[in-house]
Amino acid sequence: MLCIKNGLIYTMTQKEPIKGDVLIEDGKIRGIGADLEIPEGTEVIDAEGLEVYPGFVEAHCHTGLDGYGIGYEGRDYCELNDLVTPQLRAIDGINPFDPCFQHAREAGVTCIGTGPGSADVLGGTFAAVKTAGKRIDKMVVKYPVAMKCAFGENPKNCYQDKGDTSRMTTAALLRNELFKAKAYMEKKEAAGDDVQKQPEFNLKLESLIPVLKKEIPLKAHAHQANDIFTALRIAKEFGLDITLEHVTEGHMIADELAGEHVPMAVGPTLTHATKFELQNKSWTTPGVLASMGCQVSIITDAPVIPQEYLPLCAGLAVKAGMDEFDALKAITINPAKHLGVEDRVGSLEVGKDGDVVVMSGSPLKVESLVKWVVIDGVVVYNN
Repeated sequence: MLCIKNGLIYTMTQKEPIKGDVLIEDGKIRGIGADLEIPEGTEVIDAEGLEVYPGFVEAHCHTGLDGYGIGYEGRDYCELNDLVTPQLRAIDGINPFDPCFQHAREAGVTCIGTGPGSADVLGGTFAAVKTAGKRIDKMVVKYPVAMKCAFGENPKNCYQDKGDTSRMTTAALLRNELFKAKAYMEKKEAAGDDVQKQPEFNLKLESLIPVLKKEIPLKAHAHQANDIFTALRIAKEFGLDITLEHVTEGHMIADELAGEHVPMAVGPTLTHATKFELQNKSWTTPGVLASMGCQVSIITDAPVIPQEYLPLCAGLAVKAGMDEFDALKAITINPAKHLGVEDRVGSLEVGKDGDVVVMSGSPLKVESLVKWVVIDGVVVYNN
């Protein structure tokens, strides 16, 4: 058992913090509040004068797939020989020994959504994983959490000599694969147990069935406003769930997005506008969207921005006008909801995973230090 005592606790279930203790047993939170009864033999962290937060969560990155350092060997986040690869599984490529995992957890980032990059029209499935562990199978919180797809510059730039030179082509390729998967699924269902009537097995189409059944959403890479609307248009055509990733021009269409009720992950913003579609990048975007009632997460898209700077990105959004509580939600409970793992992480509540960050001050302030990080009830960092 582990008890974090006398801290100022930000549960993320309410705006105001409470002074008290967090008791963790067998990796789960068993109690939160003042004057908890602490069983004999419990390991105690004295958090007097410190602030206590749920482990930070990132909704979208490529940690463990886009390896530490530069070069072909560490690069496993895109398949560049095929435009359409829904059959790829993040868990088959993630390297838990990538130093980026250590950097993330030492900054208090305890759970991440990681998976294929955005070169492909369909890139494969994302996983929600903890940032501590040696074997990915034991780090998984939920798999799969989403099917990656991409719009805009990346597919047409990466495949301009291999069959995709326009946004129209990207959209058509995605539609074509969804139509094929729908027909494949319907044939399977109509055949029932009759093996003779079953369609020939197709791993690509098989991998899209959970998307068509709304068991997982499309995870749509989209920066420009027109790409965002194309992503939403296709999702509606096929009756799919969808999350929006990057949403760089979201502040320009916030009135439209407010009525869509779609989770949005905004970023990476702490970078130069390296592409035409990033020309309207702004730190105001997450705050504008949140003020319109949108569910907003802030992302680093690591390793585009080092993952340890996730709280800094939230702080810079506050500097640009975002409400502080909205910014804290954008790196805790909102990304947990975005990934569909809010039953386990993202807030400090009884029954949830014992993922806790103890800090000298607010994570939104650059001078605040991480003092302890706890994942599943185990101290993984102590400064």
